[in-house]
Amino acid sequence: MGHSDFERLAQMPEAERERVLAGLNGAAAEALAHDWGWLARPEQLAPDGDWRIWLMMAGRGFGKTRAGAEWVRSIAESDPSARIALVGATLGEVRSVMVEGASGLLSIAPWWNRPVFSPALRKLIWRNGAVATLFGAAEPESLRGPQFSHGWADEIAKWAGGEAAWDNLMMGMRLGVAPRVLATTTPRPVPLVRGLLERGDVVVTRGRTADNAAHLADGFIAAMERSYGGTRLGRQELDGELIEEVEGALWSRDLLERCRVVHVRGGGGAGLSRVVVAVDPPASAHGDACGIVVAGLGQDGRAYVIADASVEGATPEGWARAVAASALVHGADRVVAEANNGGSMVESVLRAAEAGLPVRLVHASRGKVARAEPVAALYEAGRVAHRGAFPALEDQMCGMMLGGGYVGPGRSPDRADALVWALTELMLGKRGMAQVRGL
Repeated sequence: MGHSDFERLAQMPEAERERVLAGLNGAAAEALAHDWGWLARPEQLAPDGDWRIWLMMAGRGFGKTRAGAEWVRSIAESDPSARIALVGATLGEVRSVMVEGASGLLSIAPWWNRPVFSPALRKLIWRNGAVATLFGAAEPESLRGPQFSHGWADEIAKWAGGEAAWDNLMMGMRLGVAPRVLATTTPRPVPLVRGLLERGDVVVTRGRTADNAAHLADGFIAAMERSYGGTRLGRQELDGELIEEVEGALWSRDLLERCRVVHVRGGGGAGLSRVVVAVDPPASAHGDACGIVVAGLGQDGRAYVIADASVEGATPEGWARAVAASALVHGADRVVAEANNGGSMVESVLRAAEAGLPVRLVHASRGKVARAEPVAALYEAGRVAHRGAFPALEDQMCGMMLGGGYVGPGRSPDRADALVWALTELMLGKRGMAQVRGL
């Protein structure tokens, strides 16, 4: 993402920055401090072109509220006839966040053009005559009747009124030459958000919490990444991703979150009686992904997925080296490799990368999804855990459909297939003690 002029100024050498600021008198400096075109990052500014709906879908702390308030302020100050709807999840949230909050309309307004707020009337009135009215989506019928030229709808993914409130808002957008609505939200896969993303006439801005690092407390992003990086919550709330459940999938996001742990029970490598590296080799020599997943069997009888070392676009020698490195790092006692594509070639490539690799070839007699079904049942029974988060792997798992089919990212679930081979070896195949540990 880009930087604002303010951020570029802050990054200048001190002497150069002082020269720029020294050229401003008091009034100019004060005006600059309230100039959103100067302060904003490019993605916080209204998009160009002829649009009716602008959806800003980004992580927490991205600056969505500030962007929404500044957009409303720019309209109100430039158009005396503007009639603006301010809609939040509840009337209380509109007032506490959109109007009176730290980034709300009253806080960002310059002292010389601050609107008058009348809580009893639920209105903000600018000195030029522009008016903004407050509404809570929890009472969608309150939006039936009034007319607007513009609207700011905040956190639409948490609206209890959902589509009913949105529909009433849009039916009231009939004043002025070109009515417009800005919707700001942290993504959640609710019907209202999904419906807007599917429309061709909606301009979408996406962003991450980290994009606004210059205006967040020191250490905040690092702390959030340590706690939530890669998890569904982190991807949704920090990275601004829309994480959807696929009806009929073998794995659900909720199931995977329930299986997530921070440590292997028993602690470290001592908590694992076996470790395997499973490989789903690419079908061609170039371009396809090679699924490489490491899993171990805990002393508690539970399987733990401990690494996704998959590589994309690697040559056979390249992915073989990645397999050998994973086996060495994790102390694997066996490498399980699917041999349907290449057979002996797969084994020879792996042994060329590391002569001591304990390789066992497996042959697929059923499709990927059919092989995955008994492994998914292990998750349902609580017999598998993920040590940490594996976003790319978990996206593929949640795209494998019960009864066949794949609707996840990429052409094939290479990572998920490697996971299936690893857990089949550990939990569904013949049990055996480790034969080779150090490589």
